[in-house]
Amino acid sequence: MKEGDMLKIKVPGSTANLGPGFDSVGLAVNRYLELRVIPAAKWSFIPLNEEMLDIPRDEENLIYQVAKRVASSYESALPACSVEVWSDIPMARGLGSSAAAIVAGVELANELCGLQLSMKEKLHLASIIEGHPDNAGASLYGGLVVGLHQEQETELVAVHEVDIDLVAVVPPYKLYTKDARDVLPGYLEYTGAVEASAVSNVLVAAVLSNNWRLAGKMMKKDLFHQPYRGTLIKELSKVQEAAMDAGAYGAALSGAGPTVLAFTAKGKGKTLAKLLKAQFPKCEVDELTPVLEGSNVYYEACTGQVRDSIG
Repeated sequence: MKEGDMLKIKVPGSTANLGPGFDSVGLAVNRYLELRVIPAAKWSFIPLNEEMLDIPRDEENLIYQVAKRVASSYESALPACSVEVWSDIPMARGLGSSAAAIVAGVELANELCGLQLSMKEKLHLASIIEGHPDNAGASLYGGLVVGLHQEQETELVAVHEVDIDLVAVVPPYKLYTKDARDVLPGYLEYTGAVEASAVSNVLVAAVLSNNWRLAGKMMKKDLFHQPYRGTLIKELSKVQEAAMDAGAYGAALSGAGPTVLAFTAKGKGKTLAKLLKAQFPKCEVDELTPVLEGSNVYYEACTGQVRDSIG
């Protein structure tokens, strides 16, 4: 980074799984994490909005930890920076806040250390840290992604034609991924695993052929995680039923939850959001849209000092 430049990194949030596409299918959405980075004497992270108030403001920050890990893996050292952080991705709500931070950390190390990483290399690094490629892949590539992460390699197919509206029903509580994973079984019996895999396969085929009605049907047939996580999220079955009654394609947990995301035809999101808001007054109900562009990195001339923290 040249003296006088400000590095900017913008990463979209994401929804993952779409029901049976567990740890494999993701979709970028129009919530964002944004960083503004300038050289400094020591590392600091400055929150610019209330959603970011509780983030660590020193080297304990996840973004720094990821950037340091990536730099170290290439035997590079990170130059100290001051980082302004803004985000409207809600924390621990199933909309990819941690994956966006991980992608931002990978992009930060790539720029500060001049690593010139390919997209596939960025994806693999982010997936190693995240543990799966769905959220990180969507944040990196944009659009809808189907991925497989293994120790030595991460494969991903990106689809940039996603012609639907989304409505998020966000319950008034957080659910951390660890807690949501603790309720999952350690294994599935063979016949159950075959059935669960077949449901997932049909979901992917339906999405790729733009048959969202069939995809919505598969969302409710998921056998991998929603039957178990539904015990923690009472809104899941209620939103699924309400969305289908309203003519939506279907609904599924967004990531580990507790957000439930409804999928409907293009142009019908506003009407669906109004109906769901009336039925779930204690929840935040937001229209979302798929985002076809992934993480974006660019430079601007730095015209002033980094702003003070808001708290």
